[in-house]
Amino acid sequence: MTDMRGSNLANVYLALAILGYLLPGVPMLIESVQTGNVLYRLDPARTNAQLFANRTSTAFALDLFAVVATALLWMTREAARVGIRAVWRFWVLTLLFGLGGTLPLFLWFRERRLGAAEARVAAGSVAS
Repeated sequence: MTDMRGSNLANVYLALAILGYLLPGVPMLIESVQTGNVLYRLDPARTNAQLFANRTSTAFALDLFAVVATALLWMTREAARVGIRAVWRFWVLTLLFGLGGTLPLFLWFRERRLGAAEARVAAGSVAS
């Protein structure tokens, strides 16, 4: 029997991952089509100029960089702890599409991994 709370939480993480990729993806797609600056990567000078256009956007960008660095470090350690292989996939997704979708996607994988481990432990205790 699975933990209903864990299952519901996994579903919330999956929904947040979808939103986290779609919401910023729309303006990124529009930017890519209108300017040719695909994924904000093909014209780094333009991207940096707009990202650091004023102190407000600079503060948000630097805060996000700190959060991304922290999240990547945590995901790497947590993946090793719970047995999620190929954590590099989450690094690539983060670097390509951002943390908004990738972090909840990682949490979805983590929740499923933890749920499977709990189910194995529960099955082992029932068999004993």
